Amino acid sequence: MSQSVLLTIARRSIEEVLQAELSIEREKLLSEYPILNQPIATEVTLYLDNKIRGNAKSEEPQRTLLDDIIHNAKIAAFQDEDFDPLVTSEYLHTTIELTLFTEEGTLSHKSGPILKEP
Repeated sequence: MSQSVLLTIARRSIEEVLQAELSIEREKLLSEYPILNQPIATEVTLYLDNKIRGNAKSEEPQRTLLDDIIHNAKIAAFQDEDFDPLVTSEYLHTTIELTLFTEEGTLSHKSGPILKEP
């Protein structure tokens, strides 16, 4: 599975809240990528202008990888106590970093903002 699939899940999780509609096809993802059914802890960090804008981390692998990415993306964007909830104008310029804590080690991937500064 490519890192872009995981980062897309994180982005769509935030978009679901901003657009007030469900867009993640859970069953399709789970059938195409069985690893998403595995319990894996994650951390989602949002950056705006190269500064942290939100963060959420699982200490233990208690949820499936799919559910953990969705959960932490939404927490980082809307419930991090250090920041106001993310708004659409910020989201469009936000970089997302997704870290997986696997038995083999830590894997980290970043997704650039949807809109880049001119």
